[in-house]
Amino acid sequence: MNSIFLDEALKVVPNQQLLVNIVSKRVRQLTDGFRPLVEVGPRMGFADIALKELAEGRLKVTNSGEVTEPQGVVAS
Repeated sequence: MNSIFLDEALKVVPNQQLLVNIVSKRVRQLTDGFRPLVEVGPRMGFADIALKELAEGRLKVTNSGEVTEPQGVVAS
């Protein structure tokens, strides 16, 4: 996991426990075939992709911590 992505995501979601839950839910979505919402670089794992998506504001997170499915993104 890239510490730069982690630091940037913590600025968006300062609660570490909530951040872990959000990232794990998004990792499950990516594992199930959802397309990344950011440009993926070499050696980026699903956790890095999820953290980068959060840092760039590409994911919607509700007050209860639910990660809403991004609009227009379908499983491949």
